[in-house]
Amino acid sequence: MSEVILWFLFGFFLGSIPFSLIIGKLFTKKDIRTVGDGNPGGTNALKAGGLKAGIPAILLDIGKGFLPVFLAQRDGMAGWELIPVCLAPILGHAFSPFLKFMGGKALSATGGVWLALIGLWAFPVYASLAVPFTILQTEHPWSANAGMLALIGYAILFGEPWLVAFAALNTLLIAWTHRRDLARPMRLREWVTSRLLGRRA
Repeated sequence: MSEVILWFLFGFFLGSIPFSLIIGKLFTKKDIRTVGDGNPGGTNALKAGGLKAGIPAILLDIGKGFLPVFLAQRDGMAGWELIPVCLAPILGHAFSPFLKFMGGKALSATGGVWLALIGLWAFPVYASLAVPFTILQTEHPWSANAGMLALIGYAILFGEPWLVAFAALNTLLIAWTHRRDLARPMRLREWVTSRLLGRRA
């Protein structure tokens, strides 16, 4: 039990480091929370500083999700005891004490955790629903959460019960970090609306 707590604390601490904010400050000399949606994450680092800031910021945010889970598994942790370790960097990113517990939306950290759990399959699985939602409608939060549903589906089909439980908790956390944005309804893209109206006519 003490080992789980230590790994959780390590993962939470690593997850709470606002790498995107730091990288954004280094490359742009400004707070990336003043651009885009005000989120201290890799997307706003990309918007504020272009690829030179966005790529390292996103990679570091993915890395802080990947590293504690990867190391904990190498240390022999598996199954249900791995759930708090997986949640730790995501919670750290979303509720960073370095940012007065007002962190980011934790998608990159989530990606890093799943990368450690199922390898590179994490990205095509997530994209299998996120990309179609992005093609059909304009609201990014709905696409982000659709991708999380794809990960739940993967866990149900190919994972053990503990992975399904983690996927569900992870999805709830991502829905929470996007709660204000999800208040906006999905808006279908014009070409989708035109096709639907054309068929009705």
